[in-house]
This record gives sequence, structure tokens and C-alpha cells, in this order.
Amino acid sequence: MPFLDRLQRWADERPDGTAVVVAGQRLSFSELRDAAAALVPVTPGVTVLAERNSTDFAAAFAAAVAGSRRCAVLDPTWPQQLLDSLTARIADTVPGGGPALDGSAGGGTGEGGAMGDDLADGPPDSPFLIGLTSGTTAVPKAFSRSRRSWQLSFESSVEFFGLGPDDRTLAPGPLAASLNLYALAECLYAGSAFHTLDHFDVGDAHTAVSHDGITRLVLVPTMLRLLSERGLAGGVDGSGLRSIICAGSRLDARTLEAARRWAPNATIFEYYGAAELSFVAGEGLRPGEVATAGEPGLGTGIGGPFPGVEVRILDDGGAPVPDGHDGNVCVRSGMVSDGYLWGDDGEALRCFNGWYTVGDQGYLSSGILHLLGRRSDMIITSGSNVYPHEVELALASVPGVAAAVAAGQPDDLRGQRVVAAVLPSHGGLTGTQLRAGVEDVLARNKRPLDYYLLAELPLTDRGKPSRPLLLEWIARNDPRIQRLG
Repeated sequence: MPFLDRLQRWADERPDGTAVVVAGQRLSFSELRDAAAALVPVTPGVTVLAERNSTDFAAAFAAAVAGSRRCAVLDPTWPQQLLDSLTARIADTVPGGGPALDGSAGGGTGEGGAMGDDLADGPPDSPFLIGLTSGTTAVPKAFSRSRRSWQLSFESSVEFFGLGPDDRTLAPGPLAASLNLYALAECLYAGSAFHTLDHFDVGDAHTAVSHDGITRLVLVPTMLRLLSERGLAGGVDGSGLRSIICAGSRLDARTLEAARRWAPNATIFEYYGAAELSFVAGEGLRPGEVATAGEPGLGTGIGGPFPGVEVRILDDGGAPVPDGHDGNVCVRSGMVSDGYLWGDDGEALRCFNGWYTVGDQGYLSSGILHLLGRRSDMIITSGSNVYPHEVELALASVPGVAAAVAAGQPDDLRGQRVVAAVLPSHGGLTGTQLRAGVEDVLARNKRPLDYYLLAELPLTDRGKPSRPLLLEWIARNDPRIQRLG
């Protein structure tokens, strides 16, 4: 069961309790249950949702996974041609798939009654979610998840993050992104209030924190940086926050410092996971506490395995790698997805005798996972392997740098050359300052050869820094990027 049986329980026990708030519009548990239940009889076997954040989205999503139904959530900001193409492909690939989108939400073929007319969870091993990767640089890949995989994920994350019924979670990003969609379902499972915005806006997020009693943030590091630094500058009180949850690699030192100052009572959770694998490893830093593997910005340690997860480092042949040596980060847990419906080139999700990897590279040391980056992002320069993540962490520790993005640019002599772009926190930065800042942190072969100054970060549609977009900006002399001497 993902969360519908739990929603029924909370609607019976706490009918007036807050379930979902979107841009100030509220649904209680009983209102959400009734709205979703009314949609179930007319909801097909496979639903395609491509809607902006709203309470209607929450009800439609709940109805779309009732019984044995399946749901695909697409980003409504993707080009219409891409949305239409993906909807048609889902119709051709998934039994019960339906016609093209109408521009905001789509349906499928088959009668709702054949899937059950009750708002209830289907069989645990049945597929319910069609997940899609970001569509910024290529046609998104699609994978499938079972109801059991999300139930196990809920149990693991609720324990790890300490989510309770009295928490009020704000996930200010788009519900089309797996991080926020999962947070919505996780809160419904735990009987906890979920808040989001109709679109990300720093002022609106600060208003929610100040006036809605938000105790928990779920967001990406770039959003945390903005909320923390502008919150400090604007006198927004973040002391009521008890936990901050950031997905991805370790936070850079500047972001962590700003978050600790703005939300002094919050435990800051850093974790690594992947849409195909679910949660892998992480660590919660209580107020003033230092990370196990040292302060962020100075290392790659992301923490120990999540509850119910085993982590190993294996080479390309599936053999174990000794501690301290890097290889494929592989996991074994009941939270792993069922695999791809399309887009798997044999490398996207690999399995070594029950151990799964998406190609992220790292190593284990004293039980702590150190994350180096995706194999596909690795820069091979003059025969040496350089992970952009290491370069970005080093640059983020340089005074005056708000954020950094590194990538490998084609080079006739070296194969690839390391280049990096930085977003300044204030004032100007020079190439000399950046070179001096990483001299004692990075080996010579890992230091960027060219530096650029950014007017804004090159971001994916999910709000994450995009290395391919950085290279595109450099190639076309985009006005948002300026080369430093």
C-alpha cells in the first residue's frame, strides 16, 4: 500500500486535520478523501497528469493510484510536443494507457470500474507509478514502481527523518518532481500536513515559514541557499524549523552556514538517493554538529545507509571493491524500482546479482558512503579521471563564491579540459582568486583550466545545476556567462 489506506484512516480519526495546503488553499483529510473518492469511478487504468501545483492535483493523484491504477506525472513546463509524445508512448507501452494530453491532464483507456471504484490501495506488488527522468537535455526515460517499494520507502524515511503527525512540511518545488511528489505522499502516509506553493517564490516560501507554522523543509540545495541567505537579510524567522531535508550530494560550506544561522534549531539532513533506487545513504546534522566525514565543502562523505538499505561498492564486473577504493555505488533494498519501461541503454540501471546501481561512483570508508558523481559526468583529461563534484565542492569553499558548476569541455590535446563557472555571492571575483582558492584543495590535474563568471546558475527544469547547459552557454557565448582572465 502506498498511502490511500492511511489517508482513509486519518480522514476517519482526524477529519478536520490539515492534509494539503497549496498557495493558501487547504484541504482537510476528509475533504481530500472525498474529493479523490469522487474521481475514482471516472479515473482510467492509466492516468497522465501534467498539472501545476494545486489541491486539484493532490486529489487527482490520489484517485489515479487507487486500486490497480497507474499514474505518470509529467512536468507541465515541458514543451507541448514532448508532452504529447510521452503521452502517446505511455499509451503504446503501458496496458490501459490512454489518449493524448489535453494540455493540463490526461487520461487513459479502460473503465474505472474495472480497476475498482473504491479509494483504496491495490496489491502491494502491483505497479502504480510511472516515473520519468528530467526532460531538459534528452527524451525522458520512464521507469516503474510498485506499491510495496513506496511503502518500504515511507517506513524508512519516516524513521530516518523523524517525521511525526505534528509536523508541517513545506516542499516549495513542483509536484512533478519526484522529490516533492514523494514528500506529498509521505506526509499523507504519516498523517502529517503537507504544504507547497503554486510555483517557487522566495517571498511566498518565507511567508509560509513565518505564518503557517512550518516545521520541516524538503528542497534542493539551491532553494535552501536562497531561502537561508535572503531570510537572514530580510529578518525572516526560521527558528521554528525542526528539520531541513536536502536531496543530492553534500551541502557546500556556505549553504550549510547560512542554513544553520537562519534555522538554528533545525536538524539538517543531507542524503543521497536516486529516483530508480529510492533512499540510499544520508546523515542528520543536529544544530552545531559536524558531519561524520568533516564539514561540507571539504569532503564527499554523505553518511551511512538508510534503514533497510545495504550499500556496496562494486567494479564493472560486479566484484567487491576494497574500502577506500572507488567504483559503482550499489544498493540492495526492497525500495528499488521495477526497472525501465523505455530508455535503459544497459547502463541506466544495472544489476549485479541483486545489487543495483545507476552508475554513480563513490567509495566506502568506515561505513560512510563518499559520493564522487555520475560516471557519465566524469571528465577524462590527459588520461586522468576527474569528477566535477569534487571541483564544485572545492570552489564552493572559496570566499565570495555562492555556487559553482564544473564540466568537461572537448579538447583536441587532452580529450577534455576541466572548466568551471561560479556564481558570486557579492562583489567581483577574479580568475586569480579562484585559482589560488583551490590550489591547496585540488590536485593539479583536477584544477579548472578556464573560469567563468555567472549571472545566474544554469539549472534543469527540476532546479538542479546543469553541466550540459553550462557547456551550451559557453559554446554560444551566452550573455549570462563571462570568461575570467
